[in-house]
Amino acid sequence: MRVSSTIAAGALVAGASAKNYLGFNSGATLADRSAKFKADFKAEFETAQNLKGSPGDFNAVRLYTNIQAYSKNDPIQAFEAAIDTDTSILLGVWTSGTDNIDEEITALKTAVSKYGKSFTDLVIGISIGSEDLYRNSVTGVENKGGIGANPDVIVNFINDFKKEFAHTGLASIPVGHVDTWDAWQNGSNKAVIDAVDWLGVDEYPYYENGKGNNIDNAGNLFDKAFDITVAAAGGKPVWVTETGWPYIGPDWDEGVPSVANAKKYWQHIGCKRLFHQVPTFWYTLRDSNPDNKMKFGITDNLSTTPRFDLSCPAHIDEPTSTSAGGSKPTGTKGSDSTETKDSDSTETSASKPTGTESGSKSSSSSESSSTPSTVGSSASAIQMFSVGSIVALVAAIVL
Repeated sequence: MRVSSTIAAGALVAGASAKNYLGFNSGATLADRSAKFKADFKAEFETAQNLKGSPGDFNAVRLYTNIQAYSKNDPIQAFEAAIDTDTSILLGVWTSGTDNIDEEITALKTAVSKYGKSFTDLVIGISIGSEDLYRNSVTGVENKGGIGANPDVIVNFINDFKKEFAHTGLASIPVGHVDTWDAWQNGSNKAVIDAVDWLGVDEYPYYENGKGNNIDNAGNLFDKAFDITVAAAGGKPVWVTETGWPYIGPDWDEGVPSVANAKKYWQHIGCKRLFHQVPTFWYTLRDSNPDNKMKFGITDNLSTTPRFDLSCPAHIDEPTSTSAGGSKPTGTKGSDSTETKDSDSTETSASKPTGTESGSKSSSSSESSSTPSTVGSSASAIQMFSVGSIVALVAAIVL
């Protein structure tokens, strides 16, 4: 693979030192839709840091919301767990299905005030939204991706966030947005690109139906999607915020879930293209989305013994059906399915991956986004929550 000049030019974010983080995505709820608490997050972070055969230090986490599951605006307890385990944090602000991010801001301000530098020094980036543009696209609507947000709304939220935290320990932390590669190449979304410091992309070759989405062609599909995102970024860093291959579940066109294929994807995409080259948040450490038939977790019950060998071979041959082209992602510290991704979640993220041609959520998150009505265990339970807490829950379950 070549390293494109576009990526090299965007290797540094102003004011941030280059560092390529390794981590996993983590939602706000468990597989039974109950809330995660400090002990749950801490167990995840400790497992990630002690995985046998790991090719690096997986000591970062991507969150989808700042709000503790089923609360109005309490800070998510992942923050305390991160402080205790020295885990770097990619913060997430849920922006779909709402006309403001007031509760997210309140929760985060409370955390900044309560924990100070022990918390803010761990924050490596802030994502305002996750796959909102995809969900509001024609393809996202067709695939029932859930409630999204238009680019002008995302830009306003970015401006609101920067204003609120301009004089805090988070003022210099790079702000980005996470979406799918096809959302990034859509010219109507350029205002969001102009407003952020970095772009996050969710890429899932498994869901690229109609494009030869077998495991041997996964590298080619990944490279194409990443190159498109890099081109759209205009020199700004691109982070890979979700990617993975399911180990079990139904076939998706030519995409076949299996442990062997999940391992192969880890080696060819993770080891060869991403790890130590670009900030990467793998999907996922453990499965937490009960609505997704495809399961991506690399461990069961947070065992430090993974489902497959995580070590990276010294030499990895590219499958004959995979193009050798494509850029190597590069990042910095400042750094399709109508199935939803199993996320750990009350995450807010995520749209359902779609594998359609042009509008597909192609490399998008395998976690699907939930709407507020699906967040709680029942409709009556949801009626007990405030609008802010429902939005936070959606964010959590999405993953």
